[in-house]
Amino acid sequence: MTITQPDLSVFETLESEVRSYCRGWPAVFDRAQGSRMYDEDGHRYLDFFAGAGSLNYGHNNPVLKRALIDYLLRDGVTHGLDMSTVAKRSFLQTFQDLVLRPRDLPYKVMFPGPTGTNAVEAALKLARKVKGREAIVSFTNAFHGMSLGSLAVTGNAFKRAGAGVPLVHGTPMPFDNYFDGQVPDFLWFERLLEDQGSGLNKPAAVIVETVQGEGGINVARPEWLRALKELCERQDMLLIVDDIQMGCGRTGAFFSFEEAGIVPDIVTVSKSISGYGLPMSLCLFRPELDVWEPGEHNGTFRGNNPAFVTATAALEAYWADGSAMEKQTRARGEQIEQGLISITEENLADIKEYRGRGLVWGLEFHEKERAGRIARRAFELGLLIETSGPESEVVKLLPALTVTPEELDEGLSILARAVRETL
Repeated sequence: MTITQPDLSVFETLESEVRSYCRGWPAVFDRAQGSRMYDEDGHRYLDFFAGAGSLNYGHNNPVLKRALIDYLLRDGVTHGLDMSTVAKRSFLQTFQDLVLRPRDLPYKVMFPGPTGTNAVEAALKLARKVKGREAIVSFTNAFHGMSLGSLAVTGNAFKRAGAGVPLVHGTPMPFDNYFDGQVPDFLWFERLLEDQGSGLNKPAAVIVETVQGEGGINVARPEWLRALKELCERQDMLLIVDDIQMGCGRTGAFFSFEEAGIVPDIVTVSKSISGYGLPMSLCLFRPELDVWEPGEHNGTFRGNNPAFVTATAALEAYWADGSAMEKQTRARGEQIEQGLISITEENLADIKEYRGRGLVWGLEFHEKERAGRIARRAFELGLLIETSGPESEVVKLLPALTVTPEELDEGLSILARAVRETL
């Protein structure tokens, strides 16, 4: 694919240097549909990025678009803070009927603000309020957001350094397989909790991702997650599962923790909950934890009614049949795994490991800089993929759940070529 140099002058002269994704994909995108994006010159790209997981149902999904257009055309409320609206009522009822009740989950629903980090901040504040303690335990290579409370439980040194102030009241513990299986699970954590001389303040809660997306596609085993839940119960700590990127069907089931058979005390959800890429997040928690005073946590844009409309349409379109989407995602995931096996067998000396669940996969290289070169070459060949991991050493595949088998084959073929051409 021949790409002419686009006019990026206004972005380079006026937009902040903090911009990042656009540096790896030097194109000016104009439109998108399904798993395809198109730049202003008409070049077509296969999207295995999906808005960092915000577009599980693809770009401009026609079912969700129709619901949104109809709502706007009838002058439906767009901004409502936390006022009661028809759109919010419809979402809450649908979420209860199609997601919570079938899974026997008792959660109350909080709308904390439009982004994932809003949901995490609310979860941390609530846990501290309930338990009357300040400390929160997180895990190595975790990522929970860019606001200060979320950064305090994030592992990435580069992102933490951007805070400019001390990040306090968070303590990291080893994530699953951090010691390559050489140390029994939670040995260090539980010893610190029980030792009066350890210096570890009693935590209010533990926050965990079942699959660490930004941390390098690190997949926690179900038995590890079950042991963590049991540890939290023994030690009177709340368990918070951050399902912002891995929820809404990304790993197969609607919630990524379902496979482990656990029920977290608090769950954060964002990204694809609106289904359309519209800002929206949820903080879910057991009813007995609902100790908020009215207005104690609020936000101007927590009532994004167009997002409620598309979220409802997404649930009705893809989750009314409780197992169809999950089965499809698992089948597509097996297709990706077979493709990664082939790429690995062709490049045994270069690839350290492939890993993933459902439709999130990572390919880690011994040479850490290789992943970035592969992502750049893939872009030149018409595939959008990003890197993850503390040193961007993992190629990350995050296609829409609605991706077709043919599109997966195409993307995996491009990836294989990019790996071959970046020795």
